[in-house]
Amino acid sequence: MPETTPETAATTTPEAGSDLPEQLRIRREKRDRIIADGGAAYPPDVAPTAGLAEVAAEYAHLETGEETDDVVTVAGRVMFVRNTGKLAFASLQEGVGDRLQVMLSLAEVGEESLAAWKADVDLGDHVAVTGRVIRSRRGELSVMATSWRLASKALRPLPVLHKDLSEESRVRQRYTDLVVRQEARDMVRAKARVLRSIRATLDDDGYVEVETPVLQLIHGGAAARPFGTHMNAFDQDMSLRIALELNLKKAVVGGIDKVYEMGRIFRNEGVDSTHSPEFTMLEAYQAYGDQHTVAELTRRIYLAVADSLGSRQVETPMGTVDLSGEWRWLSVYPGLSEAVGREVTPDTPREELVALAAEHEVEIDDAWPAGKVVMELFGEIVEPGILEPTFVCDYPAEAQPLARRQDEDPRLIFAWDLIIAGVERGTGFTELIDPVIQREVLTAQSRAAAAGDEEAMQLDEDFLRALEHGAPPMGGIGIGVDRMVMFFTGAGIRETLLFPHVKPEA
Repeated sequence: MPETTPETAATTTPEAGSDLPEQLRIRREKRDRIIADGGAAYPPDVAPTAGLAEVAAEYAHLETGEETDDVVTVAGRVMFVRNTGKLAFASLQEGVGDRLQVMLSLAEVGEESLAAWKADVDLGDHVAVTGRVIRSRRGELSVMATSWRLASKALRPLPVLHKDLSEESRVRQRYTDLVVRQEARDMVRAKARVLRSIRATLDDDGYVEVETPVLQLIHGGAAARPFGTHMNAFDQDMSLRIALELNLKKAVVGGIDKVYEMGRIFRNEGVDSTHSPEFTMLEAYQAYGDQHTVAELTRRIYLAVADSLGSRQVETPMGTVDLSGEWRWLSVYPGLSEAVGREVTPDTPREELVALAAEHEVEIDDAWPAGKVVMELFGEIVEPGILEPTFVCDYPAEAQPLARRQDEDPRLIFAWDLIIAGVERGTGFTELIDPVIQREVLTAQSRAAAAGDEEAMQLDEDFLRALEHGAPPMGGIGIGVDRMVMFFTGAGIRETLLFPHVKPEA
């Protein structure tokens, strides 16, 4: 019996049958024929000597019709192919979308090799071509082949960009989206530049990057519904983290005075154009900082990212945002008062706030306290009209259980949300470090969780024990990295995530 290899084994699968669509059947038959004739459809030893972009840059000076004796081996995916009697032309593509033409002539490669090219190569295949670098008579920089090899046979055709690749297909099959659409490739690299810029700003400022556990016994650090899981080794129910906060604060207690993490967090909530159940969060904490020092840090992070992407002028649906301009501060109650034309303060009775919500057609929950109603009113009435960067501050205490309350009015906290173009882009705090008050707040949260509030935090004794060892005064920030990318690129969250969550295929 002949030896079975991974390549030959696939020829016996049911998918190889005649019930396949014609395009897939023809390509499968080509693969099988190549292997049966002793060739390799997926050779392991293809070794280019130069990248397509490298060749394009090094030989950009060649004049039309000029040839060299410089021999290179290039490789890439076939994105265009045209065969004539004694000539064949193809456009190869690599990585970021760089392309280079290759030419095969009867005189250079011989009749058998040219015939094999015409018979075997389809759009989407990966090929390697060895030959001289020339500038064609039509002015196209090219590699004039002396030989070629199939590097990988594509068994499915590439989609036609404007015909086959719907938005749903782009998200579900991102790999084909990356092949055929330059915007998709640009997004990947734009996000990489954002991540590098954030890290560079924090690293240069003396922050230490750390990693903290994704699996947690107790979820905390935010008001959100967690994903549940189970650790078999300890027979222990656990949660995927909803925030990075508590472990980073423990690190500050331990003496890492400036600490940050950019990590994935998971919230078992809705999915829409601005929300994903899994996303990247930046959190940073600074000993002896406060809401003002971390606001300035946030501003510098945004400016550095803007510079890395090429402009501090950002186009949004609301208009152009100039990040070089003033980053103003706006208190919640005065801002809401101005918007509704009447004074609203922490003393305003809840029934008046409810009436105000009805007047402005803002939906509220009957169980919400007055501070939560104020937050909803501000979010629905004021925030959508804020274009330029604005630190919205002096929130009701209900907004953030982990923020320090103000001495003059404990109903307010030292915290802000950064609003740009009507959307929250980050949040910052003067952190609550008094372990007695923090225990009271988390106990109230725990009671709410026990009463059925799935977003309430649980009582974390280890976090409280850390605070009891003495936490320095500190400021902290949280920035959704994906939302930052959305702001700078104008894309939805599913475009900024390389492989976003989608419903299962039918």
